[in-house]
Amino acid sequence: MRDGSLIARFGRARRDPATAVLEGFHPIKHALRFGAELQELVTRDAAQLDALATRLAPELAGRFREAREIDAGIFDRLAPLAPSTGVMALAPRASVDAASVLLAPDPAPIVLLENPRDLGNIGACVRVAAGAGAAGVLSTGTHDPWHPDALRGAAGLHYALPVARLGSLGELAGAVRPLLALDPDGDELDPARLPPDAILAFGTERDGLSEDLLAMAAGRLRIPMRPGVSSLNLATSVAAVLFSWRLAGGAPGSG
Repeated sequence: MRDGSLIARFGRARRDPATAVLEGFHPIKHALRFGAELQELVTRDAAQLDALATRLAPELAGRFREAREIDAGIFDRLAPLAPSTGVMALAPRASVDAASVLLAPDPAPIVLLENPRDLGNIGACVRVAAGAGAAGVLSTGTHDPWHPDALRGAAGLHYALPVARLGSLGELAGAVRPLLALDPDGDELDPARLPPDAILAFGTERDGLSEDLLAMAAGRLRIPMRPGVSSLNLATSVAAVLFSWRLAGGAPGSG
């Protein structure tokens, strides 16, 4: 493939709703571990990449040796911010149906992000949810949760659990799981009493959850915090709730 064609291909991929753009070693590593099939794998320095893979993911070293070495100047034009690890890839996105996620009998919570504002924060929530063993991450609003910046923030862990965007809050109507809203005026979170199949809804740091979502919720919970601290970062809030649930023995194999 000519260099100009490669630049164009990566540019198109960033706008393609069926393609994941994986920027950096850790997103590609996790994508491979959880079943992604790469369509393109390029590096600016094959020897450096091989050493990195041998040290950090020896079970995948052979896969990284398949990378095509390209000119460093071309590599740096494949993304707005070229990753320092010198490797990028394209892969089909995981096929996820949000309605099926809501109906799945997985005994683990689903994280619902209402209108999140920051793509990196969306990715951080996915990373936390994957680590805690959540059943999925769903979002509303205009941001694509599979955007390359979200994939970078998640270190490629979109392939470890279902991640999708809801078209509207109305899609929650058919869910059999209890919808619980994280809200400063809610009851104090008791991890031991958290339903394992809950949908945990998190709003923005500034505005919180919408009145429409709060009206749909079966209950409201708050994270106990020191007086005077008004809010937590979105991903930090998700981490606090999910890992309190996991440490309380809620996750299979955690107790």
